[in-house]
Amino acid sequence: MRRLLLLLGLLLLQQACCFEFVIDGEWEEDVSDMRDHQERHKRAILTSEEQEDFEAIRGEDITVKSYKVESRITSRFAHTTVRSSVLNSGSTAQSIGFNVQIPKRAFITNFTMNVNGIIFLGSVKEKTVARNLYAQARARGKAAGIVRANSQDMETFKTEVHVPPGSNIEFELHYQEMMHRRLGFYEHSLFLQPGRLVPQFQVDVYIFEPKGISMLETPNTLGEQFVENIKVTSTKEKAHIVFKPNLQQQRKCDNCTGSAIDGIFTVRYDVTRDGNAGELQVSDGHFVQFFAPSNLSPLPKNIVFVIDVSGSMWGVKMKQTVEAMQAILEDMAIDDHFSIIDFNHNVRCWNEELVAGSSIQIADAKRYIQNIKPNGGTNINEALMRAVQMLVRASNQGLIDPRSVSMIMLVSDGDPTVGEIKLGTIQKNVKRVMREEFSLFSLGIGFDVDYDFLERIAMENRGMAQRIYANHDAAEQLRAFYSQVSSPLLRMIQVQFPEDSVSDVTQNRFDKYFSGSELVVAGKVKPSESNTLTSFTTARAARLDVTFEMEADFTELDTELAKQQHSFTGFARQMWAYITVKQLISERALAPTAVKKRKITQRIMALAVEHQFVTPLTALLVESEDTNERLLADSPKDPKHGCCSGAGFGGGSSSPLNPVNVVYQAPPWVQMTTKAPPSQATGSEEYALPPKVNLVDNDPHFIVHLPSSNMDVCFNIDSAPGHILNLVTDTGTGLVVNGQLVGSKQAHKGKLRTYFGTISVYYQPDGVSLTVGTDSISMTDGQRNHSFTWGTTAKISQDGVRISIVKNSHVSITINNNIHVMVLLHRVWTKNPVSVDFLGVYIPNDNQYSPLVHGLIGQFSREPEVSVHDMHEGMDPLKKEATMEVKGNALLVTRGWQKDYRRDKRLGSSIYCWFIHNSGKGFIDGHYTDYIVPHLNSFLQAL
Repeated sequence: MRRLLLLLGLLLLQQACCFEFVIDGEWEEDVSDMRDHQERHKRAILTSEEQEDFEAIRGEDITVKSYKVESRITSRFAHTTVRSSVLNSGSTAQSIGFNVQIPKRAFITNFTMNVNGIIFLGSVKEKTVARNLYAQARARGKAAGIVRANSQDMETFKTEVHVPPGSNIEFELHYQEMMHRRLGFYEHSLFLQPGRLVPQFQVDVYIFEPKGISMLETPNTLGEQFVENIKVTSTKEKAHIVFKPNLQQQRKCDNCTGSAIDGIFTVRYDVTRDGNAGELQVSDGHFVQFFAPSNLSPLPKNIVFVIDVSGSMWGVKMKQTVEAMQAILEDMAIDDHFSIIDFNHNVRCWNEELVAGSSIQIADAKRYIQNIKPNGGTNINEALMRAVQMLVRASNQGLIDPRSVSMIMLVSDGDPTVGEIKLGTIQKNVKRVMREEFSLFSLGIGFDVDYDFLERIAMENRGMAQRIYANHDAAEQLRAFYSQVSSPLLRMIQVQFPEDSVSDVTQNRFDKYFSGSELVVAGKVKPSESNTLTSFTTARAARLDVTFEMEADFTELDTELAKQQHSFTGFARQMWAYITVKQLISERALAPTAVKKRKITQRIMALAVEHQFVTPLTALLVESEDTNERLLADSPKDPKHGCCSGAGFGGGSSSPLNPVNVVYQAPPWVQMTTKAPPSQATGSEEYALPPKVNLVDNDPHFIVHLPSSNMDVCFNIDSAPGHILNLVTDTGTGLVVNGQLVGSKQAHKGKLRTYFGTISVYYQPDGVSLTVGTDSISMTDGQRNHSFTWGTTAKISQDGVRISIVKNSHVSITINNNIHVMVLLHRVWTKNPVSVDFLGVYIPNDNQYSPLVHGLIGQFSREPEVSVHDMHEGMDPLKKEATMEVKGNALLVTRGWQKDYRRDKRLGSSIYCWFIHNSGKGFIDGHYTDYIVPHLNSFLQAL
């Protein structure tokens, strides 16, 4: 590998009007391999820069007039601007430094300076182009600044400018990043360490989330003295966080001259989700889909912990690894399976087979971990081979749930020294034996580990890597990482769109979704006559297959953004580019050939230049207006921090340039093309109920359709709130449909009306119970519970049961393709003094029950003989009366009408029927009280 090392000392002032840029940094040329021993040695050395105290503004005898940070977060995408105004108040020329620590996952987008009225403007260019232009200026004695890696989660932008006394310098840095959801919230971090008192010090964070902000907090990370200085103003969709301490409030003590502001200013928030699926947004010709379902039961896990116990782990590394493992093992559920492999020059297994997460096994595993004594070399290859073999054996023997998640978690602090030591060969070996349903997660402890290698083998095997910093709380870092992957909710997630509706879609297939995280898919929207974009997201949950449907209007969000003073109007376009570049960088790391790597490199550079991102392949060239003076902000590949920072689970102003058509091959587990015929995307079509059905609606009115007689018969049930009425009981098929009554808010004309507030459908053979309420829809199989809101449009299937939820409308249940039930939602005005939200139930006559079926509706699958005669005028001239002969009874019936609300939930369709008085007495078997059952899943006892 060839390096170009620039060590530019402080240049002497040539004349009073001149200033120079100073750099002490490192450049790397683009290379394909970094595996030599010299590189491994360099990874273990922390530079003096990383050890030195950080200050945002450096220099003696300078006055920092202002330091201001502003972040605008719109739909999880943040644009941050850091501005500072500085005066050289000394009597001599000197170097003044401007340093900003930014999140590693962020891209710098611009940097400008104003030095004594000379403006320097930045532009992102391909790295070779930028370096050549910079070299021309450097040949005339000019120097530059650079982006450097620094702390655990941050990188540092550094520059210095040598200026004469009395000089005024204004610095301004811009960077963008996508907020990643972890453990149920997004976290925005701003590193504040001015190093001195600042008269005008202010931080503003503006958040706009179209669906609403459900949680917002500002953790006390800067110290107790600043708690009162943080002001939060929020509405449903917007929030403004201000941190503006005055000079006295900034002091470490009343008479101190040093600043107490030293740390990370943090804002955490989460968003409101109408349904379980998340949201689909369209803006500026691009779409972004956020997918974060909740209220699903976790999938069982099969996990093999592979722990490095070589000699280099001795001391605090091993102590904290053991501490973390104790807590991690406690988290195991009884339906999880696990084992432990520890390795140095040898490989040992705590148990040769996966075992259930019982309290006895967990206690034994904790004792085993506690007794580990690190020594010897590092045989990573053999340890990983044994771990894969263990999972393969358990899978082949049918010992693990086919819907479970199988993973290997590797914890290591060094490079292989025993057995196979070539990293490329180990990578190929792991890839060869890993199955598609297995994932590998790599945790690298310290700086003497080849994190680049750990990241590649994880990415190539459906996992991710994370560096654990040995000089921090490593145990907490290990536990925090495990908590992110300890609750998998879904597998085989795929986001699809109708044919020819979108293009340039980012990764749309994901192997797993973990609780508290979020999957994000973005792309470009094609023009459409409908002006609406629809997406279909399919996934496998515990015993369930689900499909979520989302819709977004093309113009609605842009109209709303235009009204918001502090919104980031170009967020969707930039977010799409951000995700695409991040995925391309990850793909580049896995490119099998130099040719493919070059093609990916070209695409990264084209997108980065168009969207002005400083990446490992581009640089920020900052030029004076006459282009005679230049500063170069470079982003070198840093072996201590891996190649692809910002790769997550799964996962501004418009540029005048024409968009680049990005089409590229993805890693083997990712399918980038999402265009699918609507029939394929939507899955099975919802069963359409026939025009004539049996139904119960309103308060509650039963309408029974008698096909042979072509007659509709109605009756009411005047029961009490809380009573559960059986509608269908079929012990032959194992089906029961029950409804629980809820009362109106108050009596109307002296009568308290009742409605169905809950409907339960229980199918005993599969153990599946669906409970539909006016607030939510829940499904259980006796072991696992899944909950959905009425804000969801989704399809769920488990064994012989299929469920379709249409947002704020109805739920359809199909059992074995021959029994259908539909539950209709009725919403009333929230301030209605009398009525409440309620449900209607619609059941077709052609359901294929067994001969044992009964219930208030089920009994009429055997149609009784009915005759109506002696029709005459009644007390109400609009309602005729007659005599009905049925089941040996002569009943006085009244001709009236009731409503079918399937097509129009407000007005309904009129159904004329013969009304049976006295709660259906004489028409139903027995008395209506015979149909009251004790529980929602109770079968009706034989009458």
